Amino acid sequence: MEKAKVYFTKKITPETVIEMYRALGKELPGKVAVKVHSGEEGNQNFLRPDFMRPMVETVNGTVVECNTAYNGARNSTEKHRRLIQVHGWTRYFQVDLMDAGGPDLVLSIPNGKVIKENYVGKNIANYDSMLVLSHFKGHPAGGYGGALKQLSIGCASSEGKAWIHSAGFTKDQAIVWDHMAEQNVFCESMADAAGSVVEYFKGNLAFVNMMCNLSIDCDCCAVAEDPCMKDIGILSSLDPVALDQACIDLIYRSEDPGRDHFLQRVESLNGTHTIDAAAELGYGTKAYELIVMD
Repeated sequence: MEKAKVYFTKKITPETVIEMYRALGKELPGKVAVKVHSGEEGNQNFLRPDFMRPMVETVNGTVVECNTAYNGARNSTEKHRRLIQVHGWTRYFQVDLMDAGGPDLVLSIPNGKVIKENYVGKNIANYDSMLVLSHFKGHPAGGYGGALKQLSIGCASSEGKAWIHSAGFTKDQAIVWDHMAEQNVFCESMADAAGSVVEYFKGNLAFVNMMCNLSIDCDCCAVAEDPCMKDIGILSSLDPVALDQACIDLIYRSEDPGRDHFLQRVESLNGTHTIDAAAELGYGTKAYELIVMD
């Protein structure tokens, strides 16, 4: 597989997000789903709808999310819709909770390392393409969160999230946390799920990772640690594996005094195993050309 192109700029503005998308030379067809993280109640680090607005409007997209599988303000449609409104998303956008009503859409993963099917919000079938806008940061379960997590956990229904976390043991939110998969198996399960969404859209995908508010915690954390590193920039690619790998490499190359703290979170959970597993599955490559746009 030849090297993927990954575009990078140190500038972090709403307009720069558009520039990084346009650098890809990819016109997303038809009805465009824009996958974001709506932010857990109490979280201070998630990227606000004001920041995302110009990009979403550029592709005339519909913001999409799915319910969570853990206790909080987003684990039911009613609560999640209320928080989405409080966080300001509905001020600008139509927001589609893709798993608001069942049954889920089941995506087959015949070559999956761990799981052989993925349960995603059924409304994903209403879209012809997807723009994945990811806030790159740490994560208390996956080590880090980026494009691959948005494709896997992000597009999975609440039951699908339980399925991935338990490596196919259960879809029951009530018991999943007592049946969590071994860490490397969980990472591989995420890679399987992400690949099924890539396959579903058959090339009609584009990815932008925003490396800012670099906390070791995810936007799903109600009580999250404040950012430990200075903002790095925005990256984009048509390859989610190369994109996440490039972000990890920028962290390793950073001389920021908070770098080691961030990496401790990633390494303690072997977070990069998700990238390795995704590359082995063949829907992306870790080899990339970094094209600096500044």
